[in-house]
Amino acid sequence: MYVRSATYELRSIHTIINAAPVLHVSFTPDPADPFPAILPMIGVMGFFEFPSADIDEAMDCYLHGYVSSRVMNLARETASNGSEGLPVCIAATKVDGIVLSLTPNSHSYNYRSAILHGYASLVTSDEEKLWAMELITNSIVSDRWDHTRVPPDNAEMQSTRILRVRIVSGSGKIRDGMPHDDNKDTRKDEIVDRVWTGVVPVYESYGEPIPGPSNRVQPIPSHVTDHVKILNQQNKSYALDAVEDTTSEKRGKDSDK
Repeated sequence: MYVRSATYELRSIHTIINAAPVLHVSFTPDPADPFPAILPMIGVMGFFEFPSADIDEAMDCYLHGYVSSRVMNLARETASNGSEGLPVCIAATKVDGIVLSLTPNSHSYNYRSAILHGYASLVTSDEEKLWAMELITNSIVSDRWDHTRVPPDNAEMQSTRILRVRIVSGSGKIRDGMPHDDNKDTRKDEIVDRVWTGVVPVYESYGEPIPGPSNRVQPIPSHVTDHVKILNQQNKSYALDAVEDTTSEKRGKDSDK
């Protein structure tokens, strides 16, 4: 039994985006260039005008980058032309398991993926920029912003750019559960008795924090160790639950069996 779901629920899509440590952002670098450009970027969902917005409400996607990067220059040029923003596509994927079936054709992954389409524009106000920088920093390690030297100095503010992507559409796809084999194979004992089937759970595991050469803080701060512990527990739990859990209601997904 398995679930392969397409979803348009904001909660599911936003959660997948926020769970990915790297987002892949694609855009057209030049009308004369036939190939799209794809950049790995750090990003997170948020809504500056309503910071307490819940994950299942409409949000923007904030992306962090360097002042002279190509996507930032293009966003600046697009704004100067009076456009609503640079058209971008944002992709995120998390693999939760390797699904081993009776036949190579039925092998699969348990996974979560999300795609966003929207218009990217540069954040110009310092207030929103600082808010977004804090949001992105804390998405990497919870509560990290307040445990660093803040606010950023003028040089850091000038060298950093934040893109706000106004989302116009999005979708997600999720595969959970065990292998799914055809009756033509499961009814043949000579195949079932010979081929191992099942799921190998896959999850990111963060290691023990290692102090830097100039570090003077002992012991390791709790906001770091707690983040590592909680994230490892969540990642492992999700991968294991994805093997057995095929109820879309419990996992907040639309079901398409």
